[in-house]
Amino acid sequence: MSPADISLFSPLTLRSITMRNRLWVAPMCQYEVVKQDGVPTEWHLVHLGSFARGGAGLVMTEATAVSPEGRISGEDTGIYTDEQRDAWSRIVDFIHAQGAPAGIQLAHAGRKGSRCREWLPDKGTRPVDAGGWRTVAPSEIPFEGYDTPIALDLAGIDAVVADFAAAARRAVEAGFDVVEVHAAHGYLIHQFLSPLSNRRTDAYGGSLDNRSRLLLRVIEAVREAIGPDRALFVRFSATDWADEGWSLDETAIVASAAHELGADLFDISTGGTLASPTIPLSPGYQVPFAAAIREATGAPVSAVGLITTSLLANEVIASGQADAVMMGRKLLRDPHFALRAALELGVDIDYWPKNYDRARTTLARW
Repeated sequence: MSPADISLFSPLTLRSITMRNRLWVAPMCQYEVVKQDGVPTEWHLVHLGSFARGGAGLVMTEATAVSPEGRISGEDTGIYTDEQRDAWSRIVDFIHAQGAPAGIQLAHAGRKGSRCREWLPDKGTRPVDAGGWRTVAPSEIPFEGYDTPIALDLAGIDAVVADFAAAARRAVEAGFDVVEVHAAHGYLIHQFLSPLSNRRTDAYGGSLDNRSRLLLRVIEAVREAIGPDRALFVRFSATDWADEGWSLDETAIVASAAHELGADLFDISTGGTLASPTIPLSPGYQVPFAAAIREATGAPVSAVGLITTSLLANEVIASGQADAVMMGRKLLRDPHFALRAALELGVDIDYWPKNYDRARTTLARW
């Protein structure tokens, strides 16, 4: 397939995993584990299953914690117990039955953990006596409006690496095809990367080599845990949107090192370290960051951020700026957007659900 032939509905193969198209589901937190035990529920089955049924090329889970204290909220999913693994397995089986690979985003919230559900008035740290926990971070610097975290010691850092590896092994056992390491949006690994949140003076702070040490250790451990056949993604925030913060140039350097260690694709977003940065929002505003990382590393990338139309999504791919697009809010509004996009672009795909075939017509614009 020549570059001129690549479009939104071209397949993409990474290692042994083939995505049927390049319109993928971005990780989206749901805060629906009412029992606060990290076990995904019927909500997650229907939520994620609808995207697979709707034609997405890859279905990614929400940020899924590698340990109890790694959750963003008590209502987050996890994959640090066998019960959680087994519940995920059922969801993965349904996604596979609809013809899509399943991906899981492994995450640790760090200082942005122990919060209340997204839609509740209290946006800060949930108190310990109300089901919360003491959070951890590279340094004792709180996120705005949150409690001060505990700085991880070296044993704690080793435990984080071990937790990511154990979670990755459970992900394989659950049947996931893609494992993504969450190093973005101001969560723990990003907290180590950014000089705004990392003021350590040991081997994990100061220089770029030191600040990226945790991430690269996690990538090595996760790659070993998942073996050679499954795809490994890393989500980066390419900038903190702050002069003294994490930058695009640093992202490119660390992504290149991660690629050498076995990361297959970089999922490029921005922000998260600061509560209220100034961000110039516009359709596709983060695409240039993805394009820059693609050029710097030679690795595939996905782009995300206000990509809401089939024409823009297709242009991002056809122009070579990214190898896939991830959609979030657009898919919440329309879980079948991939099917709609195929109709809008005049692409004849062969994975319409048979039950829905009566709606498959070039005249349909929904």
